[in-house]
Amino acid sequence: MADLITIEDPDDPRLRDYTGLTDVELRRRREPAEGLFIAEGEKVIRRAKDAGYEMRSMLLSAKWVDVMRDVIDELPAPVYAVSPDLAERVTGYHVHRGALASMQRKPLRAAEELLTTARRVVVMEAVNDHTNIGAIFRSAAALGMDAVLLSPDCADPLYRRSVKVSMGAVFSVPYARLESWPKGLETVRAAGYRLLALTPDEKASSIDDAAAHKLAKVALMLGAEGDGLSRQALVAADEWVRIPMAHGVDSLNVGAAAAVAFYAVATGRPTD
Repeated sequence: MADLITIEDPDDPRLRDYTGLTDVELRRRREPAEGLFIAEGEKVIRRAKDAGYEMRSMLLSAKWVDVMRDVIDELPAPVYAVSPDLAERVTGYHVHRGALASMQRKPLRAAEELLTTARRVVVMEAVNDHTNIGAIFRSAAALGMDAVLLSPDCADPLYRRSVKVSMGAVFSVPYARLESWPKGLETVRAAGYRLLALTPDEKASSIDDAAAHKLAKVALMLGAEGDGLSRQALVAADEWVRIPMAHGVDSLNVGAAAAVAFYAVATGRPTD
């Protein structure tokens, strides 16, 4: 059973994991280096726990203690009960959901390991917006993608905003980072995947015409919002595919485009 500890000093060193949560650059450096990430909200905390992440501690406002009582009773990590005002002073923002947990990261798996068992893989290049990362992971989980591979410069899927937007789906889809880009794509191709680059370019085939759902192994490549895939990534792809647009719209937000494309490559679709 966890210890329930009431804290009234925002400078208490036991709250260090939760300090400055709105300082993006600080948290980007600290969290991977210290092997932690922050889960926000009851559902996300429960999903992180159920996915096997070890809890370092919880930070709760008083009214959330009873809601999280079963978790408190189950886990040995300390639970810090604080007022909403103190939580805001520590974190830098009003914690609407009233519950935060500091979780221990797991060792990142190798891309080669994921590729041996997956059939439908997402490959992201330079996607640095945490909201987009979270949205893409949520769609990947919902629409049956088996794994996500990230270029070295992609944002952290376990950053608080990404986890929150994904509603914990980042815990459901295994992911890895490619060590180099675009050379790392050769690892994907060598594992038997056809590399499909999603682009609005008119020279690209319609994603339905490409019949991606019939292919044994597909790696769908997505670029950052606005810039899209780099020229080097497009050259490395086996085929360019696009989502047909109507009413003069040239493209979709990368999160929306990802969801449409994931459905198009899903293996459960009709074959004719």
